[in-house]
Amino acid sequence: MRFVIQVVSEADVKVDGEIKGKIGKGYMVLIGVGKEDNKEMCDKMVEKMLKLRIFQDENGKTNLSLKDVEGELLLISQFTLYADCKGQNRPSFMKAGAPDVANELYEYIIDKCRESVKVVERGVFGADMKVSLVNDGPFTIILDSNELFSK
Repeated sequence: MRFVIQVVSEADVKVDGEIKGKIGKGYMVLIGVGKEDNKEMCDKMVEKMLKLRIFQDENGKTNLSLKDVEGELLLISQFTLYADCKGQNRPSFMKAGAPDVANELYEYIIDKCRESVKVVERGVFGADMKVSLVNDGPFTIILDSNELFSK
């Protein structure tokens, strides 16, 4: 599983010109589900993301979590995070999870985040989405379950 976490001052996602999700200060997160992922991995990734201390404190140090700043979440599914560009010039997506499983885990992640975060907005799984954001910092973190939790 891969999360690309961007600290934002605002972000939104549109489908067919209609806003489907919009947040203020918080994280805009691109979520990629791999073939081997499951709910246990979702739990670990969500816990790690929510505990990250990447907002600035009063001294300008990255020392505050999303909860500390009462931040919001915009969660966007993105299978292209599993693009394999090693071969030809056209990426392969064979490592991405099957759409039905990926959607189930995406919905699970949204529900899990809503247990801890007041405002959790979302994109539309499988849709052609237009994402706009103001990256604050800029500050972007990539969480990869294979790097974080492999034995």
